[in-house]
Amino acid sequence: MPSDGFLKGMNAVHRVIMAVTGGRAGWQFGTMPVVELTTIGRKSGEKRTVLLTSPVQEGDDVVIVASRGGDDHHPAWYLNLVANPRVEARVKGGPWTPMIARTATPEERTKWWPSAEAAYKGYRSYQQRTAREIPLVVLSPVR
Repeated sequence: MPSDGFLKGMNAVHRVIMAVTGGRAGWQFGTMPVVELTTIGRKSGEKRTVLLTSPVQEGDDVVIVASRGGDDHHPAWYLNLVANPRVEARVKGGPWTPMIARTATPEERTKWWPSAEAAYKGYRSYQQRTAREIPLVVLSPVR
């Protein structure tokens, strides 16, 4: 399973690519838009920002996957948004938007998981690799 250092390193490299290209590269991964998500640390109370991908968008809602590469533990950003669902996100380098995050219902997960696997084949092996059900998270703009 990927270590915290490896995941942070991947995010750092991704940010460098975006910076070096002036944002012309790095906001799309295959067919998925990249989402920059800011949560509030559940322990520190400080803002934490991570780059993720969204295999499903429905209306104004953006769906992200809390896979952590198939690890048996949820990613820190997921635990942060469970503790405090008020987040900020931007999609494909667009404007920062205040959002409310929630874990998809079982019905929504059943509906969206095949789309997630179609967008990125790795999600299937990630789910097979872990005993936990990998959550899908719905980000909805604050109205």
